[in-house]
Amino acid sequence: MRGVVFDGKQARVVDDLEIRDPGPGEVLVAISAAGLCHSDLSVIDGTIPFPPPVVLGHEGAGVVEAVGPGVTHVETGDHVSLSTLANCGACADCDRGRPTMCRKAIGMPGQPFSRGGKPLFQFAANSAFAERTIVKAVQAVKIPEEIPATSAALIGCGVLTGVGAVLNRARVGHGESVVVIGAGGIGLNVLQGARIAGAGTIVAVDANPAKETVARQFGATHFIDASAAGDTSAAVREILPTGADHAFECVGHVRLIRQAVDLLDRHGQAVLLGVPGFKEEASFQVSSLYLDKTIMGCRYGSSRPQRDIALYAELYRQGKLLLDELVTAVYPVEDFAKAVDDARHGRVARGVLTF
Repeated sequence: MRGVVFDGKQARVVDDLEIRDPGPGEVLVAISAAGLCHSDLSVIDGTIPFPPPVVLGHEGAGVVEAVGPGVTHVETGDHVSLSTLANCGACADCDRGRPTMCRKAIGMPGQPFSRGGKPLFQFAANSAFAERTIVKAVQAVKIPEEIPATSAALIGCGVLTGVGAVLNRARVGHGESVVVIGAGGIGLNVLQGARIAGAGTIVAVDANPAKETVARQFGATHFIDASAAGDTSAAVREILPTGADHAFECVGHVRLIRQAVDLLDRHGQAVLLGVPGFKEEASFQVSSLYLDKTIMGCRYGSSRPQRDIALYAELYRQGKLLLDELVTAVYPVEDFAKAVDDARHGRVARGVLTF
């Protein structure tokens, strides 16, 4: 079968992947579509260290092809959106409703794939850049069949992370002010999360002025072109003189993390969603935190995927959550290299691969 494999030096499409049968508590899914996320690029460029060879992809949707013993919540033929959260469901954190904190969800990756008799690793417990993949039952969430696969694929990473950061982690309140630094795939979902939460002033900041239209479509009330603003912080202060209640850093640059903290009003929250290099350090003025400011990490939108994916699918059906509009371009998997080039040059909000 076809898939995208990173061998430690380059990522390329192959057509000789093999996958084992699902075991107890596992689901075999025929992938229909998969979004190309920045995290996939970060594996290729080394920002996210991951053992090769690995089948990439982690933002996918498809149809259940087979289930292993003990799986009852989905069956063959069900349409599913996949999460990357392979939590155990039995530890103290899972029991508290905090599956993103499950320690068993982060560990040595499995090797359900093989090629030429040699095993390949699975990325993010998912590997959606393959015609078929195996996930834990908890990762497969049933969705309505009428949701296009190209849109449904994006729920499992970008939407869960961005919208979830607003609703689950920051818990943005009605009428509060929000600044979103970076209007890419995650940033756009933060913007629409803020809109859904009822935020009052929503400021999008991006160095690409071409993103203004889509940022406003997703919920921004104001847009600042960071490439032309000179002092971006001053431009934000013209809109929010006392600062923001919430600032979301969606780029992964330590300078912008500092900016997010500096843009906060008293009692404000800076939420970090971008991923800098693992050894990078950020600085901030300690005294500013004594005004009850908070710097918050956020893993995977603090999501509960079985609950949240179903919720977001319903919000989509009600016209409140934008999914189709996130999909800028659709590529057959054979055009993976072009999809990567478009993503790296900011030509797309989200590119989606199809099989």
